[in-house]
Amino acid sequence: MTDKRLFAPSTARNREAILAVARDVFPATGTVLEIAAGAGEHAAYFAAALPELTFLPSDPGEDARASIAAWIAHTGAGNILPPLDLDAGAQSWPVKHADAIVCINMVHISPWRVTQGLFRNARAVLAPEAPLLLYGPYRRGGAHTAPSNAAFDESLRSRNPEWGVRDVETVEACATQHGFALERIYDMPADNFSLLFRAGA
Repeated sequence: MTDKRLFAPSTARNREAILAVARDVFPATGTVLEIAAGAGEHAAYFAAALPELTFLPSDPGEDARASIAAWIAHTGAGNILPPLDLDAGAQSWPVKHADAIVCINMVHISPWRVTQGLFRNARAVLAPEAPLLLYGPYRRGGAHTAPSNAAFDESLRSRNPEWGVRDVETVEACATQHGFALERIYDMPADNFSLLFRAGA
């Protein structure tokens, strides 16, 4: 039987740092919805480290969902739900409630409307004070935080003009428009950041 698991080299480099933040902000129990879960490696890793939580990975890509399912089968984890076909930028999501949302490395590799859809739909899914955690590279005050990020941004935009490293301030403004408040910015390895938002009342 063919192993359908996909592997992203960046996951091994960032999963420990993201997990440390997740331990700080995720609830003790409940369901964590992962948006744009990709290969499913983060879901598998987080589920093993946080067994009291249930993880619901989602991705619009068929290959990604097949990889997620393969990772679930490989780990045998009982606290990961089957992957959901979900487009963050859709008008609505096929999920009604989550206790937390995590979204890793999506905002810069998708059109801006997808980030807008993320916050719009997350507001309908999360209860007041529930966390929404983003991870990835961001500009601060309109400037890149490292030459490598500037080069990465240029590469992204050459591949798709609708992609690119976003300004934290622009993302925060979008979040505010949809009822979220930016609670904290975590400095992460390799010039990345984790942005913690909380749903308003």
